[in-house]
Amino acid sequence: MNKTITFLAKDVNSNLRLDKCLTSKFKTFTRSRIKKIILSKNVRVNNKTTLSPSQKIKLNDFIEVSFYESKIDHIKPKQMNVNIVYEDEEIIIVNKPSGLIVHPGAGNKENTLVNGLLHLYKNNLSTLNGPVRPGIVHRIDKETSGLLVVAKNNFSHANLSKQFSDHSIKRKYLALLWGVIRPLNGKIVTLLSRSKKNRKLMSVSEISGKKAITNYKTLKVFYNKEIPKISLVECILETGRTHQIRVHFSYKGNSLIGDKTYGRKKLQFKKINKKFQKILADFDRQALHAKSLGFFHPTKNTFVSFDSKLPQDFKKMLDFLEKFGN
Repeated sequence: MNKTITFLAKDVNSNLRLDKCLTSKFKTFTRSRIKKIILSKNVRVNNKTTLSPSQKIKLNDFIEVSFYESKIDHIKPKQMNVNIVYEDEEIIIVNKPSGLIVHPGAGNKENTLVNGLLHLYKNNLSTLNGPVRPGIVHRIDKETSGLLVVAKNNFSHANLSKQFSDHSIKRKYLALLWGVIRPLNGKIVTLLSRSKKNRKLMSVSEISGKKAITNYKTLKVFYNKEIPKISLVECILETGRTHQIRVHFSYKGNSLIGDKTYGRKKLQFKKINKKFQKILADFDRQALHAKSLGFFHPTKNTFVSFDSKLPQDFKKMLDFLEKFGN
């Protein structure tokens, strides 16, 4: 449903940008949503359409904003088992299982982590990311398991967001890759942008996109006559771009085990252990786990860190490799 809101700019100074003016007015809209509305020719200032988020706003400027109000903006709470690792008055640490989407989208608006959080905490979550993402400071992919921090209020949300923006959040992932990555330890630095073939996917670009940095260390390489070469790798992110780890390792030629999007399309083995083949067949997601998370607590000003155990499916595969893959 299309909706248009008009207002006069009040209490502004001569340096106020349009996007900041609208962010202040529409407190439930994310900054990216505000930018999209402007660039989509849906904002008029003094009866003139503008495409510039940086346009300066003057006192009593007449502003018109048109946007699509989706039914998905009204999210229903749902009772579900949410694995809370830690919580206090400011934050919640969740250990997300694979298969669970973090927040509602076009294809799923009832079975997400957000629905479960709303059931548990009702309105006691931050609103900075809008009504669809209450409390959500960052995300991990649906089929990735592991730790997330959720904000209970806007002050903590803003504090954590700045730490993410400054790349001071400590995030460590464990991944199982096909083959042996070279060098064994290193740093992958590229630009990531939307794929030209499929806008839902990301790809490495040499000319455009956002800078993405993944530090990695090979912890162990598994291989014998009945098991293909597989590497257990630890990843420490400096940036948190969409699908970053998955795209980076695919770019290096060592895609994640189980990654149906960026991984190997067909697996052909001359000879493979039947038990391991069964484990592979049952492993219905990418082998990626957000194992640890560390940051400065928003109000205590002390560094806090959290660690999670490997989920059962990941542990089962790793235990087999430890026993038979040497």
